[in-house]
Amino acid sequence: MGNRRHGAARRGTGPAVIGTAIAAVVAAAAGVGAYALAGGEEDGDGARAATAERVRTGPLTAAEVTSAARRFLTAWQSGRIAAAAAATDAAAPAKDLLTAYREDARIEDVTLTPGTPAGTEVPFSVEGTVVWKDTRKPLAYDSELTVVRRAGDGEPRVRWRPAVLHPALHDGDRLVTGESGTPPVTALDRAGGKITTAKYPSLGTVLDGLRDKYGDRAGGTAGVELRVVRGKESTAGKLSGKTLLELTEGTPGTVRTTLDPELQAAAERQVARKPRASVVVTRASTGEILAVANSGHGFNTAFQGSLAPGSTMKVITSSLLIEKGLAAADKPHPCPKYVSYGGWKFQNDDKFAIKGGTFKASFARSCNTAFISRARKLADDDLTRQAKEVFGLSRNDWAIGVPSFDGAVPVQHDALKAASLIGQGGVRMNPLNMASVAATVKSGSFHQPYLVAPSVDGRELATASRTMSSGTLAQLRELMNYTARYGTAAKAMAGLSGDVGAKTGSAEVDGQKKPNGWFTAYRGDLAAAGVVQSGGHGGDTAGPIVAALLKAGG
Repeated sequence: MGNRRHGAARRGTGPAVIGTAIAAVVAAAAGVGAYALAGGEEDGDGARAATAERVRTGPLTAAEVTSAARRFLTAWQSGRIAAAAAATDAAAPAKDLLTAYREDARIEDVTLTPGTPAGTEVPFSVEGTVVWKDTRKPLAYDSELTVVRRAGDGEPRVRWRPAVLHPALHDGDRLVTGESGTPPVTALDRAGGKITTAKYPSLGTVLDGLRDKYGDRAGGTAGVELRVVRGKESTAGKLSGKTLLELTEGTPGTVRTTLDPELQAAAERQVARKPRASVVVTRASTGEILAVANSGHGFNTAFQGSLAPGSTMKVITSSLLIEKGLAAADKPHPCPKYVSYGGWKFQNDDKFAIKGGTFKASFARSCNTAFISRARKLADDDLTRQAKEVFGLSRNDWAIGVPSFDGAVPVQHDALKAASLIGQGGVRMNPLNMASVAATVKSGSFHQPYLVAPSVDGRELATASRTMSSGTLAQLRELMNYTARYGTAAKAMAGLSGDVGAKTGSAEVDGQKKPNGWFTAYRGDLAAAGVVQSGGHGGDTAGPIVAALLKAGG
């Protein structure tokens, strides 16, 4: 549903049969001034009128799905809130939000047009009018509902969740129409050009975040809008408020960002070629974010994703092993087919082994067992401390200008500690985090990424407590350069001249046929990282995206 179009005209496909039923029932209800739900099972207050003689079980039939959806949509469209709520599996929260839809969001004259059901899911379009004093503006968007069997009696009901009302809603969120407490902002790129979603489709969530952060201080005045007001759960998840419809214009303030217009446009083109792709490009020496893009334009995975980074994590792990004298670039290092630790048996992709190889060879080919074999010589908190102290990760103190996730490298024990060394276990990252890792290797020290310069609002950027020794840094650069030239990253990085380094990664995800493909790299003063979820090997999926942007920026 996150890929559905919002704020657009009614979908082009014709309504299913239940669309006609809604119109007929509503017309009848208007004529007699009353309406009884099909089957007479519930009254207008949602109380159960009769106890079912037996609990219904088994898969829902097409007729049950159609009937349950019709009951809910008919009641909602005709303004019978209690009846609509009673047609769901959670009447009380449904009634509260449906009431707020009318009274707080001020949405009137609602028309609901069902699409063709797909199993238990029924898409539908919403058309209505948002009213504020003498101002009326049309609203149109698409949504979707799912029919389930209600616990207890098995009766078909619409599974209640706020996203049924509007896809932008999460638990605790509300739709509100009124004078916005936060003035709008006009975001500019580093060249002074205006940033819009028409020009850069990926930046909708970024613009929302900039408004939340800087609207009150950028010099603008508020207008009247229909907005998503976030609740506690969404706020804790760092989701920004969202404008759905502007009824009267406010006066926007201006916020300048670090985005490079050419690189941003290139990033948009690159991620559009693959589903569920995300990428970030930074300037290694400063931390400036030059581009950010996601092929899905809803959740900002590039900044806020929390995904296992797979073997790209080996950059951090390698720095730890080299510092502790447990590995050295050109010294022999074991890479067997299997290694057991903490009760788990670990293996390499395709069960390969390297006989008589160096640590550099293991890093370039991404040998898992070369890293797992050193787990018994590491303390449980060694990797956590390395990530925090050297790479500035997993401390929850980044202030980039919009909401972001700073990575997580929790202290793990036994098998999970070993898995963390290769970017699995409890380790979680996003492209912003991994671009920063590559930037730290290239520049020699951590520079917190940022989208808005700290001078704009006087905020302090996060810092690392220490840097790697010159010897460790030199070896780490050697490992990444060798991988870019001769290892798993060589195909993607082919043709890129100059000072380069890279690392590929593939992260397994439970219930997912293909792993997430990762790639992090640097060239000159640019550092970038990308992920393609369910893409497969990082060198084949995320690699070309990252390499193309490093080339474009060079």
